[in-house]
Amino acid sequence: MARIPTLILGGTGYVAGELLRLVLGHPQFEVAGILSDSQPGEPVAKAFPHLAPALGDLRFLSEADITQRVTTLPACALFSAAPHGVSAALIDRLLAAAAAAGTRPRVVDISADYRYATPEAYAAVYKHAHGAPARIAEFTCAVPEHLAAAPTPHVAHPGCFATATLLASVPLLALDLVVPTLFVSGVTGSTGSGRKPVEGTHHPTRHSDLYSYNALVHRHIPEITACAAAATGVTADFAFVPHSGPFARGIHATVQATLKRAIDTPTLLAQLRSYYAHSPFVRVTDAAPRVKDVAGSNYAQLSAATNGRTVAVLCAIDNLNKGAAGGAVQWMNRLFDLPETAGLTAPAAGWT
Repeated sequence: MARIPTLILGGTGYVAGELLRLVLGHPQFEVAGILSDSQPGEPVAKAFPHLAPALGDLRFLSEADITQRVTTLPACALFSAAPHGVSAALIDRLLAAAAAAGTRPRVVDISADYRYATPEAYAAVYKHAHGAPARIAEFTCAVPEHLAAAPTPHVAHPGCFATATLLASVPLLALDLVVPTLFVSGVTGSTGSGRKPVEGTHHPTRHSDLYSYNALVHRHIPEITACAAAATGVTADFAFVPHSGPFARGIHATVQATLKRAIDTPTLLAQLRSYYAHSPFVRVTDAAPRVKDVAGSNYAQLSAATNGRTVAVLCAIDNLNKGAAGGAVQWMNRLFDLPETAGLTAPAAGWT
């Protein structure tokens, strides 16, 4: 099979770097360009020295360069890790240029710009108008495990906290096991805040510390609610408290809810295993999940416990991989009718 030209938007960010790492090792995707409007012409290895052995003389491209590739490649994979509020209009311009040229890129957006079904829902969360409201209908937002195939030509991947929470919550709602009020506590690594240094990611502030932020008002809550409803038909109430953890990569989420009927832990674990039986990247274990067992991989580890009245489902993922770049590659594999696992089966690094 011919290699699939792959373009990455988002330049020097952590998620763009993780996308680049995954595409460089993919059996079918081939890097055809990576956009950085702030550093066009600069070596990509300057931003991602850990990838230098595989990059050669690859250099960042301008938007004009990316447009030229989109309009001359008959088909390509286009990943956007551009910032929220920027990605929508950028994707819109590229898709419009492709349509005029008769080419057919497939897009997976990792920003928040196409995660909401209406421009009003997006604006309510992000406090500015959507950059391309007419394009929203061309995108579907879902965790790959919760939608067999996208009904639209393009996909929006949920956020990293949303991914972990949905993997833990959706089976409870879909199997009608719990009262639809769920309490979520999630801890994320510092890479979840992006590459630009801020107080929350400054090492002396974050090292050996743990603290919550945006309790019960985090911007992922409407996204989680909408994606859970789309996957299960149940509109649940999510009370979410995020935390900043003293590590770089990973998310650990704990979801608690009240059971509708008594169930013991072995039975609950069996139901979770059955629900994810055909999901190659979800492992349900008896032992509680650990971030180090998934960091650097596209795998999610779940476990659960119940006392007969309350259930707790625990989920660990890598925020940059399963929660962003890896989940996006998983979707792009599907969009090109490739095996869902292509390029994503490497296990966690361990001891990160």
